[in-house]
Amino acid sequence: MAGAAHCSLQAKRLLLDPKFEGYKLSLEPLACYQLGLDAAVAEVQLRDDQYTLDHMRAFGMYNYLHLDSWYQDNVYYVDQFGRVMNLSVTLDTALQKPREVFRLPTDLTACDNRLCASMHFPSSTWVTLSDGTGRLYLIKSGKRGSSASEKWEIVFNEELGSPFIVAHSVSFIKSDAHSLSVLLLRVEKDELDTKGSGFHVTLEWVTIAERKESDHRYEIIKRRVLQGKSVPHYAAIEPSGDGLMIVSHKPFTFMQSESDKLEENDDAKVSNEKKDPLYYWQQTEDDVTVTVHLPQDITKDDIKIRFSPDNICVILKDQTPLMEGNLYSSVDHESCTWIIREGKSLEISLIKKNEGCRWPELIIGDTRGELVMDPSQCSEIAESLMHLTSEVMNPNPEKENPPCNAQELEECDAFLEDGASLCRFDGDTLKVTHIINLGSNQYLFSVVVNPKEMPCFCLRHDVDALLWQPHSDQPENMWEHIATFNALGYVQASKQDKKFMACAPDYSYAALCECLRRVFIYRQPTPLATVLYNRKEGRQVGQVAKQLVATLEANDPILGFQATSERLFVLTTKTLFLIKVNSGN
Repeated sequence: MAGAAHCSLQAKRLLLDPKFEGYKLSLEPLACYQLGLDAAVAEVQLRDDQYTLDHMRAFGMYNYLHLDSWYQDNVYYVDQFGRVMNLSVTLDTALQKPREVFRLPTDLTACDNRLCASMHFPSSTWVTLSDGTGRLYLIKSGKRGSSASEKWEIVFNEELGSPFIVAHSVSFIKSDAHSLSVLLLRVEKDELDTKGSGFHVTLEWVTIAERKESDHRYEIIKRRVLQGKSVPHYAAIEPSGDGLMIVSHKPFTFMQSESDKLEENDDAKVSNEKKDPLYYWQQTEDDVTVTVHLPQDITKDDIKIRFSPDNICVILKDQTPLMEGNLYSSVDHESCTWIIREGKSLEISLIKKNEGCRWPELIIGDTRGELVMDPSQCSEIAESLMHLTSEVMNPNPEKENPPCNAQELEECDAFLEDGASLCRFDGDTLKVTHIINLGSNQYLFSVVVNPKEMPCFCLRHDVDALLWQPHSDQPENMWEHIATFNALGYVQASKQDKKFMACAPDYSYAALCECLRRVFIYRQPTPLATVLYNRKEGRQVGQVAKQLVATLEANDPILGFQATSERLFVLTTKTLFLIKVNSGN
């Protein structure tokens, strides 16, 4: 961890909309189709000994519906007879019943200790599948989505220890041989953990390759295990099979041979020591105040500070700059000042050029500072966000009383896990090469935008939800901000019963569902056909973002949820629902 590059996520300002007004509840009807299933979904309930939050996250909140990103509008699930069922949609009005494409060879009900069956699609012709008993299958499927060329054939299957779920898999060519890397997730008993939950989480990274000289058989060539104390929010192998990215609340480390363990412990100590911020900063609508603790014996003559409209540089005793970089927004550099307080701290005052603009960070990409807010600012922010969702078709802008209490909104806005981090592990050295402290950027969901790339992850940034695409082959642009869902970070916080979140691969909408019945859809802002006027501010409104609500005719809990560019798929025990969100081009 000591040698890891500390990075930050760079949001693209062009993809942010500071003037976003909120979602207007729309009563526009959504076409909803439903298919009764021949057999119930193979749901596996948590056992009495699976009582921790990690068990709930990994298995209790498992998404039983699998989207095949290589073929538009293709979803799969496993039923109680061990059949892998597929629904391929071309026309909503001519829906066929889900069809069986494969049957697991084992009798699932015979195993007491099993988890839910899980699958992943590493390429357009390969499938990785677990039956939940600890056995992994590699399947050559042929081109999926059309029954003519589709034949699922097992080319590898092996017992790999205790039951697991498939978290991710990739297919690639290395040394002229076809290889597949699969990530297996387990929550295991930890006898040494007497003070915690009594369990730890392992991610096993298995690489299986084709042996050319032995009749094209596949065999395991590498097995590596990472261990941590929390179920990762996101874990994915790079397309080349050379690295691994993990977003988790608590750090993961590779379990290595005894000779490497001493070195590993030293690294873990470094990562667990929390460093104090280099500087603290506060802001009002007009200015920013930065406070830096000074080492002893620093005098006024030892300090050099350069201000420019977009940049700041602070140097102590002619050493490398203590702080340097582009400011989040422009300042009136001629009015900026600094003083030394009580010989202990340096206080810098920056005057904002754009009054009223809130800065989410001081220096772009610098994570060494900490923003300090006073309580009045917190409640002011909460109040200013009240309007982001409306419960009525035409909210009255003149209405003085807000529809709800600011304190209540702040309560639901808080979330437990501050301090998640994003780590990139190198497949050869097994060391962390890049680390990003996500701080209060709450993880929301992941989505495959391009199946040839790694899955994207969506994080909350202030009130918005920002979508990030990892590029493992671009070290200078490893995480790219590709889309923004305005105010979604704030809106989803009030949905206490939410179970799954998703978005369309073309970013046209985001959606979330509750445990039962209700589905919320948030469309991206679109231009208005008719002129709309904001009476309060006396100006024309050019576009509007709609919130839609669909209520399913089902009393069973929602078990699966997937979004494509045209439709949402929602799975319950006995029914598969299709909600048409966008019409096809």
